Amino acid sequence: MQPTPAYHWNWAVLISEPYLGWLRDGVLNTVMIALFAWALALSLGTLIGVARTLPYPFLRKLATAYVDVFRNIPVLVQMFLWFFVLPEVLPAEAGHWLKRDLPYPEFFSAVMCLGCYAASRIAEQVRSGIGSVPQGLSAAARASGLSLLQTYRHILLPIGFRIIVPPLISEFLGIFKNTSIALTIGVMEITAASRQIESYTFQGYEAFAAATALYLSISMVLLFLTRRIEARTRIPGWIARGNL
Repeated sequence: MQPTPAYHWNWAVLISEPYLGWLRDGVLNTVMIALFAWALALSLGTLIGVARTLPYPFLRKLATAYVDVFRNIPVLVQMFLWFFVLPEVLPAEAGHWLKRDLPYPEFFSAVMCLGCYAASRIAEQVRSGIGSVPQGLSAAARASGLSLLQTYRHILLPIGFRIIVPPLISEFLGIFKNTSIALTIGVMEITAASRQIESYTFQGYEAFAAATALYLSISMVLLFLTRRIEARTRIPGWIARGNL
């Protein structure tokens, strides 16, 4: 039995064109998808989370239904639904625009999928944060003459968001990792770029080692920045310090 030949590493392939350009474009697409998806998730998740705490049963049930649907369907299935199914169930003109006329429909579908999925998780975090605010503060605000909207704006949301900064940070990092699913609909993000490099050069170890290093580098930078935010927004006595 002949021994398996040793693998010949070729790191130079990662700094040659067009492979370096593919990785560069992959990083850019990953960051852009994550940032747009996070903006959508934070805004939509905040609205849904607030709706789940309002004294209006219809809005609470509607918000709960959204959370139950989007949180319990695998994100990969949702990606396929946004890209392949949604254009087919819309009216013909809208579906044609979404598939043909919209610039880079794969990017749009990835942003909508990750944003709506993360919004269902952020909604629960916002609901939990608002629920963690002592009821006495809300009662004092209402007794002082503040309306329901003013109570949320000046009391519940400012305190609630500071309480849930740690899980929001985890969700933010999770969106970056979930961008890799976008390769299934043709988005050239980091993982897709690495697979393309592997298929052209047969240097799979190098290609996916580069993807691992890029994901880790992005996560470490984001973790450094977000931990500074967490330290500045922590309410003394409300959130454990932990080992930062």
